[in-house]
Amino acid sequence: MKDKKVRNDIILGAAVIIAAAGIWLGSELLKEDGDFAVVTVNGIETARYPLDTDAEIRLESENGGYNILVIKDGKADVTEASCPDHVCVDQRSVSKTGEAITCLPNKTVITVEGKDEAEFDFVS
Repeated sequence: MKDKKVRNDIILGAAVIIAAAGIWLGSELLKEDGDFAVVTVNGIETARYPLDTDAEIRLESENGGYNILVIKDGKADVTEASCPDHVCVDQRSVSKTGEAITCLPNKTVITVEGKDEAEFDFVS
């Protein structure tokens, strides 16, 4: 009886892991390449940079801090920051729609958007 419970628990655990992996893989495959890196500082969009043009931009925050945004090979990455924890620098580069890099101390968010997202106002 106990062996049957253990076997059923293993089967259930494996099924949950396989389902989660399938959902994650499906969502990764459905993501589209982004067109713009949208910079938001303290909740206000301050800039929009095309991902198809290489650039290095210094982003100033209201608290006197900064982030260095590097756009290269269709990807956006924060390579330097004045914040003490450097979590934003340690994040991987982003290139797919919906991906983001966040620097909480500098209140800066870089989000990848596609051309379609720039044309529509979803709030109204």
